[in-house]
Amino acid sequence: MTSIQVIGNPKEGSRTREAAELLAEALTDGPRTTIELAPLGPSLLGWGDESVAAARDAVAGARLAVFASPTFKATYTGLLKLFLEKFDGGTGLAGVTVVPLMLGASERHALAPELTLRPVLTELGAVTLPGLYLLDSTFRDDGEIAAYAAKFRPVVDRLSEA
Repeated sequence: MTSIQVIGNPKEGSRTREAAELLAEALTDGPRTTIELAPLGPSLLGWGDESVAAARDAVAGARLAVFASPTFKATYTGLLKLFLEKFDGGTGLAGVTVVPLMLGASERHALAPELTLRPVLTELGAVTLPGLYLLDSTFRDDGEIAAYAAKFRPVVDRLSEA
């Protein structure tokens, strides 16, 4: 199964990327691709940029996509918002199983993936799994990724067969 991790962190090589890659690895055995949005920055503001279109098309063609963002002012980043605007409403992510993933410094924003990111992904037509919120200081060792994967990998496998 092809999976893509879309990283909405304005800093390349971030903990957000690391967490998204760990989650994708735990959810699927197939080839994985990571798309960092930071290098696309200004290109996301306009329409018709070939690199943005290629990234959008790659995500739309994936079986599994992890959309990852740090928690920024209680929601996902504007960088990720700009990228999500490139998908057609209702159909842009049709057929893609999606995991909303957000990282933050405290549990105060633990509902952010469910309340802010998941509804947008669902509106774009994705089959959206429950969101995952991780503490950026403990995600490597706290077992949250493994627990999420144990619960939802069978769902991902079943959806990829459909």
